[in-house]
Amino acid sequence: MLTGKQKRFLRAEAHHLNPIFQVGKGGVNDNMIKQIEEALEGRELLKVSILQNCDEDKDEVADRLSRGARAELVQVIGNTIVLYKESRENKQIKLPN
Repeated sequence: MLTGKQKRFLRAEAHHLNPIFQVGKGGVNDNMIKQIEEALEGRELLKVSILQNCDEDKDEVADRLSRGARAELVQVIGNTIVLYKESRENKQIKLPN
């Protein structure tokens, strides 16, 4: 689990990122979760945007993505989800204690 301080740090880090995934009409599926997991291994921190035509609740989408990809949910702001997962091979982000 992330501390409040770590979440604040990650929110600041994520501020300049653009969403690289979009959840639309089809909602969350296994293929999307797998791609997000792979992207997190390379980047550690990413944004997912939820499109207007998504039928699922944004908090539910955030929960399913974070659990499916075994990642930490940093925040849900508007229609954007920020996810963090420490990379095994490619560690770039040094979290504060």
